[in-house]
Amino acid sequence: MNIQNVIGSIDDETRCKHYQSEVDRIAIKFKCCNTYFPCYECHQEHTEHEIERWNKDERHHEAIFCGACHSELTIETYLNNPSVCANCLAPFNRHCRNHHHLYFEL
Repeated sequence: MNIQNVIGSIDDETRCKHYQSEVDRIAIKFKCCNTYFPCYECHQEHTEHEIERWNKDERHHEAIFCGACHSELTIETYLNNPSVCANCLAPFNRHCRNHHHLYFEL
């Protein structure tokens, strides 16, 4: 996976104009378009379709991109510890969980 494939990123750790703190370093692959975006707002700005959430039985899919180490994580790996990258241990924004219902069936 290449950082240039993340739509809406403004830096090399996938931060966007909506979320720019030090820990805002993940991108989510949206099921509806199979495309990585840093956040739901970027998705809305760059597409003309509604967000389709990942189902519970699809948590084995790699759909989380760590902006620090540029690795892809499965949804299950991410949801089991959404505050740190399982690969490089870079911290993620713990408040992202407030938006999980937009991306994942819980």
